[in-house]
Amino acid sequence: MYIMKAVKFIFVLAILASSSLILSAQIAEEAIITESSEPEEIEEVLITPLDDIVEKTLMQERFVLPYDPIREADLFWEKRLWRVLDIREKINKPFAYPSAPFFNLVVEGVQKGDLKGYGDDEFKTLLTPELLEDMLFRIDTTFVTNPDTYEDEMTIVKNEINYEDIKRFRIKEVWFFDEETSTLKVRILGIAPVRDVLDPNTGEFLFEQPMFWVYYPDTREYFARHKVYVPGNDANPLSWEDFLEMRMFSSYIYKESNVNDFRLVDYPSLSGSDEFSGVQRLLESEKIKAEIFNFEHDLWSY
Repeated sequence: MYIMKAVKFIFVLAILASSSLILSAQIAEEAIITESSEPEEIEEVLITPLDDIVEKTLMQERFVLPYDPIREADLFWEKRLWRVLDIREKINKPFAYPSAPFFNLVVEGVQKGDLKGYGDDEFKTLLTPELLEDMLFRIDTTFVTNPDTYEDEMTIVKNEINYEDIKRFRIKEVWFFDEETSTLKVRILGIAPVRDVLDPNTGEFLFEQPMFWVYYPDTREYFARHKVYVPGNDANPLSWEDFLEMRMFSSYIYKESNVNDFRLVDYPSLSGSDEFSGVQRLLESEKIKAEIFNFEHDLWSY
């Protein structure tokens, strides 16, 4: 019995020894590199330097708080307003920040499918990718000299709209009084970039036209992940969602809800194109703001 156990033990040791010899031989064979052997290809990984003190990821991990639920019975009063935001004003310069302009941010979200583009300010007509491409790209014709025949040939060129050509945005919002909290609140409903339509022959300005509308409540998650530049502090944690909710921009009213669906420029007394009529429309815009302000204060007695 002891002899059988000894034989089995010796047999197991022999198998282990042979296996180790074979493995070491394979490793040695793989490790030998001759002049004729081809070197192994090493994949190069390009590591770009960090253009900051630390890698900032807090903006991408932010969570947007949903709006407070409001019952229809608590809506005591509401008014819809349409505003014009001119990025040429000094306070609105963050919208035209060259490294990350707001127009490019909106267009990128629409093209990637993160945002939806609508053809009207009631958000009923969803634009197809083909229509959006026609709006975002401009087709021009130019003459190019053929190097072989030295003749001028007409060529169709497809140019992308430059963010510098977008000087205004339109904002649709709702002011309402909540009886539950006894507060006057405002919520943005939509944002639209506006482009100038020029005469193709003379290049003169004809009118301005909104390109497309985005439904703002659906864009809050997207805007919350993108930083807005605020002068004075490059380390600010402010996102575009914060910037719009805190209303850190300047604008003027060009339309309020009315029975005729008129803009301010559609009223006969404000329809002129001279400087005086423009000033009158701005004064009417301030008058609408004052009416909302006085409405809230008139609800209380002191």
